[in-house]
Amino acid sequence: MKKINQYKLLVAFCILPCWASCDYEEVNTNPYEVTDEEANRDGVAVGGSIMSLARQVFPVGTPANKTDIINEYQTSFNVSADVWSGYFSQNNNWYSGSNHLTYYLQDDWTSSTYTSTYTKAYASWKKIKENAEETGNMANYALAQILKISCWHKALETFGPIPYTYAGEGLLVVPYDTEQEVYTAMFNDLKSAITELTSLANSGAKVMEDFDLVYAGDPVKWVKYANSLMLRLAMRLKYCAPDMAKQWAHEALNHSVGVMTAKDDEAKISPNANYAFDNNIAYLASNYQECRMGTSMYAYLQGYKDPRMSKYFTSIKQENSLPGFDGNWYAPVPPGHTMGKGEYTDCSQPNMTGSTPTYWMRASEMYFLRAEAALEWPEFGDAEALYKQGIQMSFDENGVSTSVDSYITGAGAPVFVRVQSPKNSYLASEPTTATPAFEGSQEEKLEKIMIQKWIALYPNGQEAWTEWRRTGYPKLHQVQENRGSANGITKDKGIRRMVYPISFSQSAEDRANYEDAISKLKDKTDKATSRLWWDCR
Repeated sequence: MKKINQYKLLVAFCILPCWASCDYEEVNTNPYEVTDEEANRDGVAVGGSIMSLARQVFPVGTPANKTDIINEYQTSFNVSADVWSGYFSQNNNWYSGSNHLTYYLQDDWTSSTYTSTYTKAYASWKKIKENAEETGNMANYALAQILKISCWHKALETFGPIPYTYAGEGLLVVPYDTEQEVYTAMFNDLKSAITELTSLANSGAKVMEDFDLVYAGDPVKWVKYANSLMLRLAMRLKYCAPDMAKQWAHEALNHSVGVMTAKDDEAKISPNANYAFDNNIAYLASNYQECRMGTSMYAYLQGYKDPRMSKYFTSIKQENSLPGFDGNWYAPVPPGHTMGKGEYTDCSQPNMTGSTPTYWMRASEMYFLRAEAALEWPEFGDAEALYKQGIQMSFDENGVSTSVDSYITGAGAPVFVRVQSPKNSYLASEPTTATPAFEGSQEEKLEKIMIQKWIALYPNGQEAWTEWRRTGYPKLHQVQENRGSANGITKDKGIRRMVYPISFSQSAEDRANYEDAISKLKDKTDKATSRLWWDCR
């Protein structure tokens, strides 16, 4: 990555808090602050907003943030989607066990998720939008659009209707769009951004090179990522709008640059000479002693003799550890338990360090998306070949040298899991009989694709939870205790969406807007059991 100019980086971080201020003019009358005019000379104003947007796709901070960003990630993702996806469980029982882990939604956590996936990205994106309208610099805006969609599709797929088409128009109360309207707008915005950045790539120019934490201003890489994001969103609609899904999958895959195909295409934020951060999940595991291996992960990785198990989780030998096929010992934690902190301290942690990158998307995901597309529409290629390429790419991404063919033919099926601890006992049967061999009916092949995609997506619990809701795969262990049953939540169906934060319906204006949003959900109720548009199997 190109070394970022120290002066520009310093100025960018100095002015970022100013953009979050409500009284922007007052802030900028300070003689010791950088004015917009001064900042724009070096593109710092826009550059700072680009950096801010990128840091919000999944919240990452700097040492100056202390634990603020780590706590934001925890309440926004780690105690919800990261757990609901089957990747992790927790060594804690917040709110005396009545929390997201046991399907009892806490408003402050759902508020954190909405703020993280939508609100925090808005101000930075709007700043870039206004600058583009003033200067005509559409390349910067194209990048901002891609980053905005990278954030907002998580809000859309967590809550349902969000304000999109009228966002940034200066309205006091921004109306919500239906999910179909938002997906349509996102596809069109991605197409426009891809066209703009493809033209830039053809000219040999860069985009925000000094402020791009992901691709160092390489427009070709950004086009690949944007096409890949388009494919991800297209396949989301396979069941609810198959023609629309096929149209946009074709658009992404037939573009001259195409989607991610190689390991170095991956979108991630990594520590470097000018940007340091602590990996959120590693910090939650090591410093907070909370994030731990989930039993579903052990069941699949052990049953498949999956060489990624030791790459994903630490080995620990204690009284109640379970044997690993690789000679190591693993101690997973039950989902949805109500044991207090300390019950599962000595259990397997995610095998990460503070410098482990935060991944947005990797090439292996694209191969599995293409495999699913080919299974549904044969003109998209050979589903089995793409499936194998996805496994191979995931092996490469995780530094595994195992042969894909030996993995597929030598593996068994997921195993049952019995977890004992001083105060708790949990038993879960084998989640499925599916093996990695690409054989069987159309549905059985889909399950295998989704299982391998789930393993490869780790630790992106947000995407894994969303795909689990969309397809029903992989089959996961059920929570030990369900405290959401009074609200209709069941152990087998789990949380289908987060409810909107209570603050959305406080004032009369907000209440009317909130009720309009609810009317755009399929069942017109703001419940965790309400299925989103694409959640229709």
